[in-house]
This record gives sequence, C-alpha cells and structure tokens, in this order.
Amino acid sequence: MFTLLIVIIVLAFAFDYINGFHDAANSIATIVATKVLTPFQAVLWAAFFNFLAYFISRYIIGEFKIGNTIAKTVSEDFITLEVILAGLIAAITWNLLTWKLGIPSSSSHTLIGGFMGAALAHAALVDGADLSTVINYAKVIPIVLFIFAAPFLGMVVAYLLAVLLLNICRNANPSKADKWFRRLQLVSSALFSLGHGANDSQKVMGIIGAAVIYYHISTGDPVFINSADPFKTFVMEWGWVPLTSFIMMGLGTMSGGWKIVKTMGSKITKVNSFEGVVAETSGAITLYLTEHWGIPVSTTHTITGSIIGVGITKRISAVRWGVTISLLWAWILTIPVSAVLAAIVYYVIRGITALFS
Repeated sequence: MFTLLIVIIVLAFAFDYINGFHDAANSIATIVATKVLTPFQAVLWAAFFNFLAYFISRYIIGEFKIGNTIAKTVSEDFITLEVILAGLIAAITWNLLTWKLGIPSSSSHTLIGGFMGAALAHAALVDGADLSTVINYAKVIPIVLFIFAAPFLGMVVAYLLAVLLLNICRNANPSKADKWFRRLQLVSSALFSLGHGANDSQKVMGIIGAAVIYYHISTGDPVFINSADPFKTFVMEWGWVPLTSFIMMGLGTMSGGWKIVKTMGSKITKVNSFEGVVAETSGAITLYLTEHWGIPVSTTHTITGSIIGVGITKRISAVRWGVTISLLWAWILTIPVSAVLAAIVYYVIRGITALFS
C-alpha cells in the first residue's frame, strides 16, 4: 500500500506540472499577443508569480480552502488508493489530449471528474452501496455551477472595468495611454498568475491529502483519526506537499503551452494592451473571489470569459462566437468524459490487481 501511495504522489505532482504548461496560456496569452513580453519572458514572469502565491496562501491567507474542497468532493467511505490513482491517470490523459489539440479545457474539472468517476466505479462493486451517497453534492454542485458562473463573472467584471477605464481615459493621448497600459500589463499579468498559482496548485494538494489520509486511517495511524479536520492536519504534518505543489506548477508554467496561447490570445478576439490589462485584472478578481469562497474554478474559463467581456465593449461581432461555442462544449464535456475515462481505468486497475494477486 505504501508503494501505491508513493506512485500516487509522484503522479499527482506530474499532473501539477502538466496543469502548469497546459494552463500557462491563461496567464501569458494576452501579454504575448500584445508583444509586451516575449514568450520566454512571459513564462518566466508567470512562473515566478505562480510560486509566489504559495507564500500568500500559507502566510497571509493562512489556509488552503480549495485543496480542502477537492479532498471532500467524494465521500470518504468510497475513497481508496486505487480510486485516486484511476482519477489521476484519467485526468492526465484528458489534459494531454486537449493540450495536443490546442483546446483550453479545465485541468480543475478533469481532476474532479476523474476522482468522482473512479469513486462511482468503485461503489458499483461494493455490495449494498448507495451510489447516491458517493458524491458530496454540497461541494460538487457549486463547482459545476461555476463552469458557467466563473466565465460569466469574468465577462461582467471585464465589461464594467473596460467601460470605466475607457471613460477615465477618453481624453488621453492614444500613444501615451498605450505606453502606460503596456506597463500595466506586467502588473495585471502578475495578479492573474498569483490567482492561477493559488487556485490550481491547491487542487493536487487535495488529491494527495485524500490519499495520505486514507493511507493513515487504513494502517491504523491515529494522527488523522483523532483530528477534527484531517486535511488541516495533513497540511501541517506534510508541509512539503504544498510547497512542492506550487513549485511543480511554476515549472510547468515555464514549459508553456503555445497552441493554447494562440487560441486564447487571438482566436477569441484580437487583444491590445488596454484590453489585456482589463482581461487579466478581471480574471484575477474572479479567481480571488472564488478562492475566498473555497470554490475550485477553471482559470481557463475565467480568462476566456474576461476576454469575451473585453471583446463585447468593442462590438458583439468582435468576439468569434464560433470558437467560443466550441470551447463551451469542451468545458461541458470535461467532467463527464473524465469520469467515464476514470471508471474504465479503475476497472482495468482492478483487473490487473486481481490477475497478479
């Protein structure tokens, strides 16, 4: 069992790395599209602030709410190491596939979908198990709702912020204003990268936390059994896990995801420096709000909604709605496809285990 736990931790960090380069586009797409930074400079900038988010989450906010939410999306009665392993394999597979196709899907939702799908597959094999109790709906329903709410919130905030700034700068010299907004893009990109790091790094912590807690309870170790909040105890006892999660996210971001950068930076709508500042700032505000509420959201969905909100301020036709609708379908399908894939992987793992036992 200990070997399996180590495999899960290694795979979780691998997913974190993949998440970083898959979602790097979210942080750098607009700043690259406007040529404020080169792609190489942009990924270094984003990666630094991804990692800096660790110190803000741990020492300023003082907790990891999103990691706690992820760990509790499935009832603890149906969590096993095999379930977690299957969920991770499914999530990694879907992330690599969508990255290869250049589709900015949600790493968050594929991880959650994989976790739930594997747990349901496991519960189906348990005699007398009530499948309706497998998923913790109090945690999952807000996550599902924010598939739509996060981009909508980002869009609204971006639209209002753009209108406000346009009115403030209506008498400004265009060339001088552009120069200022190009500088401000460094700030807005940093703000969004902080939100990206804090939001996405914690998701892997939740999965590792669930695995570690299950392992300790299964082996009779009283550390977590006697705790009123097992996840909080896990963070305290395994402090290297949060730190490593943020490091892996930053390293992944440094690897970039150039196909998705192209989609985010130009295919939805053409973006200038002013619009880049608005989109990144609006995305950051949305991420900070959802993190405060402890709701894991997709940074992909958030920045996409913000870019759409910016595009609407020019004219509705400025947004390439065909591309946007394709993205929406990818978002909707991510959780169920990941869940089905995880269920298949779980049964394969069970079959292999039975074969060699």
